[in-house]
Amino acid sequence: MGPEEILARQARAAERRRPLEGSWAACYDHALPAPGAAPLFDATAADAAEQLAASLLAELAPPWSRWFGLVPARAATQAGGAPEPLVATLAEAAETLQGHLDRSNFALELHQAFLDLVVAGTGVLSVEEAPPGDPSALRFRAVPLREAVLEEGASGRLDTVFRVLRLTEAELRARFPAAPLPPLRGERDAKLRVVEAAWPDPRTGHRFAAVLDAEDGPPLLLAEGRFAESPFIAFRWLKLPGETYGRGPVAKALPDIRTANKVVELILKNASIAATGIWQAEDDGVLNPATIRLVPGAIIPKAAGSAGLTPLAAPGNFDVSQIVLQDLRARIRSALLADRIAQAEKSAMTATEVMERSATAARLLGATYGRLQAELLTPLIARCLAVLRRRGEIPPAVLDGREVRLVYASPLARVQARADAADTILFLEAAAKLGGEAAASVDAGAAARWLARTLGAPPEILRPEAPATRETTNQE
Repeated sequence: MGPEEILARQARAAERRRPLEGSWAACYDHALPAPGAAPLFDATAADAAEQLAASLLAELAPPWSRWFGLVPARAATQAGGAPEPLVATLAEAAETLQGHLDRSNFALELHQAFLDLVVAGTGVLSVEEAPPGDPSALRFRAVPLREAVLEEGASGRLDTVFRVLRLTEAELRARFPAAPLPPLRGERDAKLRVVEAAWPDPRTGHRFAAVLDAEDGPPLLLAEGRFAESPFIAFRWLKLPGETYGRGPVAKALPDIRTANKVVELILKNASIAATGIWQAEDDGVLNPATIRLVPGAIIPKAAGSAGLTPLAAPGNFDVSQIVLQDLRARIRSALLADRIAQAEKSAMTATEVMERSATAARLLGATYGRLQAELLTPLIARCLAVLRRRGEIPPAVLDGREVRLVYASPLARVQARADAADTILFLEAAAKLGGEAAASVDAGAAARWLARTLGAPPEILRPEAPATRETTNQE
């Protein structure tokens, strides 16, 4: 695509997105209000949205913890040759990538992207290569949804991303130092519109281009490049057929959020009336209601024989609002999964309670986790591996599923592994009780190795497997 085509395509995609911007603004105003926004009287939605974003980070990609692994695919394992060198190489590559993630701003930016995901239903994360000399080779940035315009490809993923930036001349030259920029007219602090685009290319993987949308001239191509994996990763919470952008849990709970906010506002107004009261005054020519101050010790003059200032009885109390508000807050926290995924208030939990809470979280996030795994986690690891592979820090292994596959070891991914391990242990116990041939048919060493792999135990705690002996026959 040329510069003119990129700007035209971005404008068409932005026009299709415009009907959704009003509902997004309402969700942000009630869940993550910006400074200077309309006053928010109830913070249940804001607190629950932040808890859900933090829980997603802890369940999917916990900081300073190994939440993924690289292992040989079944085809590579069954091929000729010993798989031990390949296993060691992939383990070293995963360790290298984990070190770069720990030294980068990955956790900070991913949490911000999860906030956009929870509120608006769509998050965008940018993965760039850091300059040489930085502690990490990876640099992450959560792209605000207001800057991103997305298109869905034939694969069903949001593989075409347009990002609109407003940069000063100094910021523009710092971000694109090799761009052939002409002398720019206007104030030096004026914001210039820049459109960055990334789209799939069947020949090279993905292409990237940055275009300066000059107001007084033709668009200028600032930079272009080709990437094995897209530098922008867009992911959604929930998607309906025919829609491009996702829907978040805040949008689902928005009617209850608005109602709770209004109920609290009315409660505060009623409390103000109860504290100060409503008064009526007789116009006797002496009392001036405009100068009355209801403070302790105040002396209010009145004419002799007049009623003066008398209180007006309130029409009734508003106690029923507490019942309505409690129900609304419970529904909001349930819709945002605040009471189901977050840790329990009591500190001590039995192993069964931990398993049940994990299973509940897996059931609630089953569909969402599958979407996040396909749209966020797998493209994220593939992009990071491509950056490290280009820098020569890991061998040229391709995450294609035929030679190398990605396995997840996050807390949410381990729920099914623990269930499989529990079923296997139950079978081993039953076989041991049967005794005889049933007990003898179980290979204890193979069972221990399988449990270690399933539960994510480190391979160093197992003794190396003895090589299988082969019988040879002499042929004359």
